[in-house]
Formats: sequence, structure tokens, C-alpha cells
Amino acid sequence: MTFQKIVPFGNTGLEVCRIGISAGYGLDASGVEEAVDHGANYLFFGSMRRPSFGEGIKRVVKKGRDKVIIVLQTYWRGLPRLQTWDIERGLCSLGLDYADVMLMGWFNSPPGQRLIDEALKLKEAGKIKLLGISTHNRKSVPPMAKSGVFDLFHIRYNAAHRGAEQDIFPHVDPVSGPGMVAFTATRWGQLLNPKKMPPGEAPLRAADAYRFCLSNPHIHTITTGPKNRAQLQEALSALEKGPLDHEEMARVKMIGDYLYRKKSVFGI
Repeated sequence: MTFQKIVPFGNTGLEVCRIGISAGYGLDASGVEEAVDHGANYLFFGSMRRPSFGEGIKRVVKKGRDKVIIVLQTYWRGLPRLQTWDIERGLCSLGLDYADVMLMGWFNSPPGQRLIDEALKLKEAGKIKLLGISTHNRKSVPPMAKSGVFDLFHIRYNAAHRGAEQDIFPHVDPVSGPGMVAFTATRWGQLLNPKKMPPGEAPLRAADAYRFCLSNPHIHTITTGPKNRAQLQEALSALEKGPLDHEEMARVKMIGDYLYRKKSVFGI
């Protein structure tokens, strides 16, 4: 059994591949093209807008703008106008008239109304289609989802951090609710690190960490940050391998529980 490559992205009206690709770790332009050729249509041009990744976006857009979902992230907290400037700068660098998603980065409480109003002006002007937000504060998601302001959420979810299963998923419907994107699927690489494993236990492969997230129907897609083609192919292989079976799931959760008991990086 394999994963269905393309699924409805919550209530956004879009369809998304279950593997999304991030710009931040070094994948080059030809790698972006390869990812899209294999169905990966969620392209996250985030806080590290690497020029080579941007070149890849330009190439795939020429082949069909409606085939990809372009995500621009902004971390601005101060003057709302600078948030708009940051998005417009990103659009200019890609030669685009609009982004499919503007992602307000790392808000552990709802953004101020002035920032939201500025974002909604971009939406009204057609420069963005959807408004998303990323957060590490799981309990903030249900009320923000209920507000109807945000079309999608980026949330921390992996085998070691499973709190979303209690704090978010029971309160947000995967069909009628907003789009849901998981980040840190490998827990900053710790789930793949032999030195972090329980005694005598082999580390996970990256594909297995991704399969854990994708085995949950509340997660529509995940963001991966491949550095090269080999890591891209490993990520894409998760789609063919499909959901974890009972034995695989038990092992992944055991390793996740072991890591969770250790001190988390960044204290979270």
C-alpha cells in the first residue's frame, strides 16, 4: 500500500502532494525540477531563500504555474508595512505576480491585528491566495483555526513530539478544516542519529520519519529540507513505501519516546 501522492489540502480548495520541499538546506534548481516531476508541488521558499532553489521555482513555473503551490514565509514582527515589503521582495525575486501561500513564521500566540490586517490587504490585492501561520504552541492552533483568519497551519509533529494528537487533531477536521503541514519530521535530525538511539537500536531512515507523520490523516503534507538529490530521493521514497505497519509504528514510537525523555534541543 502506497500513499496517495495528491490529496485535498483541507478546505483550501487546493490539492497538495504529501511531500513538500523546502529551500533552506541546499537543494539546487535541477533538484527542484526533479521533485516537481515526481509530484511534489508544495514549494516552501522560507526564511532562507536560496537563489538556486528560486531558480528551480522559476523553471517549474514556466512549465505550468497552476501545477505548483508557492509558499513565501515572513518573520516580520514590527511595522506591518515591512511584512508586505518582504513578501513583495520574494515575489520579485521569483518573477511572480502572486504566491499561493503567505506563511507568518513562528507565532506562538496570535499575531497582532495590524499584522493580520496587512496580510489580508495582500490577499485582497491578489498578491497571496492563502494565509498560513507556523507555530510551536499547539494549543494556540484550535482557536486560531476557529477564527477563520488562517487557511493553513505549519505545526511541529514527529515521533518524539506527538502532542498534536491531543491538542490539535481532535479539534480540527482534516476535511472541512484548514490545511495542516508538519515540520521537523526528523526532530532536527535526531531521529536519524545513531548516537541518539536507545542502546542496541538502529536509527530511523528519513523516509520512516516522514511515513510516521503521513500515516496520520490529519497531516496533509510535510516539509522536507533535502540538501542534495540523494536526500530528495529518500524523501520521495516515503510515498511509495506507504503507511507504517503495526510493528514499524511501535518501533518508531518507542524511539520517539526515548528521545522525548532526553533534553530537547532549543528547550522545546
